[in-house]
Amino acid sequence: MKSKRFEVLGDRPVNKDGYIKEWPEKGLIAMDSPLDPKPSVKVVNGKIVELDGKKEADFDLLDSFIANYGINIENAEKVMAMDSREIAKMLVDINISRDEVKKVTLSLTPAKAAQVMTHMTVLEMMMAVNKMRARRTPSNQCHVTNLKDNPVQIAADAAEAALRGFSEQETTVGIVRYAPFNALALLVGAQVGRPGVLTQCAVEEATELLLGMRALTNYAETVSVYGTEQVFIDGDDTPWSKTFLASAYASRGLKMRYTSGSGSEVLMGYAEGCSMLYLETRCLFVTKGAGVQGIQNGSVSCVGVPGGVPGGVREILAENLVAMMLDLECASSNDQTFTHSDLRRVSRSLMQMIPGTDFICSGYSSTPNYDNMFAGSNWDAEDYDDWNIIQRDLKIDAGLHPVDKDEVIKARNKAARAIQGIFDALGFPEVTDEEVEAATYAHGSKDMPARDVVTDLKAAQELMTRGITGIDLVKALKTKGFDDVASDLLQVLKLRVSGDLLHTSAILDGDFNVISAVNDRNNYSGPGTGYQISDERWEKISNIPNAIDPTTIK
Repeated sequence: MKSKRFEVLGDRPVNKDGYIKEWPEKGLIAMDSPLDPKPSVKVVNGKIVELDGKKEADFDLLDSFIANYGINIENAEKVMAMDSREIAKMLVDINISRDEVKKVTLSLTPAKAAQVMTHMTVLEMMMAVNKMRARRTPSNQCHVTNLKDNPVQIAADAAEAALRGFSEQETTVGIVRYAPFNALALLVGAQVGRPGVLTQCAVEEATELLLGMRALTNYAETVSVYGTEQVFIDGDDTPWSKTFLASAYASRGLKMRYTSGSGSEVLMGYAEGCSMLYLETRCLFVTKGAGVQGIQNGSVSCVGVPGGVPGGVREILAENLVAMMLDLECASSNDQTFTHSDLRRVSRSLMQMIPGTDFICSGYSSTPNYDNMFAGSNWDAEDYDDWNIIQRDLKIDAGLHPVDKDEVIKARNKAARAIQGIFDALGFPEVTDEEVEAATYAHGSKDMPARDVVTDLKAAQELMTRGITGIDLVKALKTKGFDDVASDLLQVLKLRVSGDLLHTSAILDGDFNVISAVNDRNNYSGPGTGYQISDERWEKISNIPNAIDPTTIK
């Protein structure tokens, strides 16, 4: 006889996921591997000559970079002598300020930072995240993509996503040569929805940099760093080459952050027997040493690897927290599908939603999942109401808010017409009224008429050949009567000159004011401090369309 109870349980979505037991020798262990190096540091004449059990002569590329640039040396030996449990208590203690904690955490070594995390529960880590994130005000980022790389749909989806509250938006492509059109459509559509939204196009690094130099994007994110030397080398990179790339973005006032995440070294086969958290911690110290303002981390696209081992989701939160301990902006992932279970995908996100991070998702899909070209997201357009109601249930601000249907339709239509006007003004392939109408009401690419891909690709290449920049888009918008969008786009471009987007965790409000860790420092010190939802913001979050007004009941 078979147990019917176990038959039913065996068919549950959660049991369709993949799980694996720990295998430390291959890096299949989330935290605290027996093969992780033991924390140590030795400073001689102002130089680190021993780091986490290695003498200077035995340093690899990452050790050398971190020793020279990633650690506050003056305080290192004193801090490293502290008990890791005491440092963990400092992170949680509301009576010890973030600034005081940073005096300790900025002088740790990677192995010591990882060791501190092993002494903390998930609840304690969440308490620490609430205090340690860089910017006081939490926010959110989304993906705007589609299967057909349709620029009209991208513009409409970007406008809606901006209305819903996303401060940053990211696109990528199915066909590489479509990148200029995707970047253009995202840039313009986002400004239609809410002035000041920052946008990027995630493609091959040289192309991504060129799009930024042309002012077709406002920031960059997909500049990857890794936790072992061999994986870095396999990517034809070193910490120094990544630092040079970061400086190229900074030279043009472009915000950028690195991307890392536990599990990548395991997938590449060079984990060196170390835990995922330790290797990710090395990535974060490289990021700090490079002078980059932030990081996208939390396993990101490799989430299936930590998600399959014991304690893996706890490790994801731990790596987010380590980023904050190093005073980095943290875009805390929640962007990649990893489970068949709705319960499990929500539990993975609550640890960032509840305390709040700089960007709770570094890629909430603003489209249905079939249109997400980042391999599917943990959250998508069909989850908007769930996300909003979770915020309402818990009285938390996770970056989004309900929207009015008519307002969304109006914004989508205007964004599609703006692209129609730009394409006409610049001599690109026609955007028909039929396409504008479809994009106005579409759920996804299945609702859009087909475009001539070959003709579009030739035009996208022409855009680059002609040297078209963001200023040309401003002129085209003005020519076609979209004066307000042209003005808003110009305002965003001006911030490239001031360099204000280089401040840690910078975003813009609807009046183009910069909100960052400089002027919006996280000052949490217990109940009633730090970020507090204003009455106006709470009204916006709580006022869901399907809530019954009891005063109207007769």
